[in-house]
Amino acid sequence: MPAIETSLLMLVLWAAVGYLLGSVPYGLLITRAMGMGDVRDIGSGNIGATNVLRTGNKTAAALTLLLDAGKGVLVVLLVRAFAAEDAVQIAAIAAFLGHCLPVWLGFKGGKGVAVFLGIVLALYFPLGIACCLTWLVVAALMRFSSLAALMSAGFSPLWAALLLHGQVMLLCLVLTILIYWRHWANIRRLRAGTEPMIGNKG
Repeated sequence: MPAIETSLLMLVLWAAVGYLLGSVPYGLLITRAMGMGDVRDIGSGNIGATNVLRTGNKTAAALTLLLDAGKGVLVVLLVRAFAAEDAVQIAAIAAFLGHCLPVWLGFKGGKGVAVFLGIVLALYFPLGIACCLTWLVVAALMRFSSLAALMSAGFSPLWAALLLHGQVMLLCLVLTILIYWRHWANIRRLRAGTEPMIGNKG
C-alpha cells in the first residue's frame, strides 16, 4: 500500500469519480445499441463480456471486454495525472465496485474481471500482462471463464511480489477477495460440475 498523502475529502472525491466511471454498463448499452435486447435476459443475466458472448455476437463481446477494461485503465491514468498513488488505488477499488454495483441498475452489475485486468495493466504493466496471461492459459486449458478469472486474480498478489512491486499487493488482495465474492455462485457450480464453458449460449 502506498503512503497516505491525500486528504480524506479528496480521497472521497476521487472514489466518487472512480465509482461513476466504473458504473457505466457498457455490456448493456452495446447489446441494446446493436439490437440484441437486454443482455440481462440471457444466460447468467450478467452485463459482462462473458455473458454478452452467449448472444453469439463476438463483436459485441469484444467491445464489452475492451470498454470494461478501459474503465479500469481510464480511472488509474486519470487519477494518477492529478493525485498521488493512494488516491489512485482508492479510485481503482471504487471503479471496480461501480462496475459490480452500479446505482443505475439497482446495484446489479458485472463481476469485474475486465475492470480488474484494466486496473492492473494501468497500475503496473508487467503485472497486468502476468494477470492477462494467467487468464488466457487457464481459459485455453480448462475452457472456464470463471476459473480463469479466479486464478488470474488469485495469483495477482504473488505476481506483484515476484515483480517487486509491493505497493500494489494489498490492492491486488482486496480485488481478489471482491472477485471471489462476485464469483461465489460460479465457484459452487465449478465444484458441482455444472459451470458452463466458454462459448456456451444461453
